[in-house]
Amino acid sequence: MKFNKKNISNVIFVTILILFFIPNTRGMMQIFLTRFFSFSPGLVEVEERVKVVSYDWKLHGVNTESINFDTAKEKVVLINYWATWCPPCIAEMPSLQNLYNDYKDKVVFLFVTTDDDPEINKFMKDKSYYYPIYRSLSDHPKPFVNSPIPQTYLIDKKGNIVIDKTNAANWNSDKVRETIDRLLAE
Repeated sequence: MKFNKKNISNVIFVTILILFFIPNTRGMMQIFLTRFFSFSPGLVEVEERVKVVSYDWKLHGVNTESINFDTAKEKVVLINYWATWCPPCIAEMPSLQNLYNDYKDKVVFLFVTTDDDPEINKFMKDKSYYYPIYRSLSDHPKPFVNSPIPQTYLIDKKGNIVIDKTNAANWNSDKVRETIDRLLAE
């Protein structure tokens, strides 16, 4: 068999397909491909932005102090609904960790999950993540939805949802950083 560009691309394609059928590699392939195809999230058009209705939301801190969402009023907030078993969530976590590293003192980060502590602690340790994780103790305020996951919101100081993104994204992009910098300056 002579190897030309077409044969090589076919071999690569078949290899990727085979990896999807091997149970131990399927999750890794999903995460890799999701990261590869994740782009910066788009902004919600100004006239279509929805405002947070209520800041009454009690959150149990898994690896941090418990809070009430009302402490985030008039601040820039990033809320991410996620789970340890969700490949798209896992795919976007490195970019969220990088964003958290640089903005943790300026932006309120809320990583909200329904997972149990042992799963969360193992995940955080294995991945070397240290962002603040919360579980909801009361109903989340409107207009937030926590399904499907990942679901991420970026909220300005006035309570307007500037980014509303379902599925994985590159949160460490220049576009997101410029948006956050602009919101912090307002």
